[in-house]
Amino acid sequence: MIRAVQVTDAEAICDIYNHYIANTIITFEEQTITPADMLTRIEAVQGSDLPWFVIEDKTRQVVGYAYAAKWRERFSYRFSVEVTAYLSLEHSGQGLGSQLYQTLFDTLKNKGIHSVIGGITLPNDASVALHEKFNMNKVAHFKEVGLKFDQWLDVGYWQGTL
Repeated sequence: MIRAVQVTDAEAICDIYNHYIANTIITFEEQTITPADMLTRIEAVQGSDLPWFVIEDKTRQVVGYAYAAKWRERFSYRFSVEVTAYLSLEHSGQGLGSQLYQTLFDTLKNKGIHSVIGGITLPNDASVALHEKFNMNKVAHFKEVGLKFDQWLDVGYWQGTL
């Protein structure tokens, strides 16, 4: 089931995201975050009148999330957003990211959003495939812009029009 995020989801979202912080290069964050930190992020997205969704498994546990954030602050960028999705390790590869993105993109389109942008630490074949499934095209590739786990990392950007 996909639904709008609630305050009580912050801890579960934190658990999902902290795995990626501590164990992967997918995010450039290096310090795990608290549920209070995550709640601040959720409130910032909601305060911008943008959507944040969670997906639950059959036991009603949050196993993934997706949201849109402002691409840039200047007023002329108001129709462009950056999209993000994360799934618990146990639930990747089951099509849940696609379900989240479909809901997110439909909602964004109904809000009049024109352009969606996704940043991906490379390599990340699963994330590239997800973005390209939604007709997003690679528009930029920045070499060695992040350093994590003593490794220089590239970032690519994918963009789509709703």
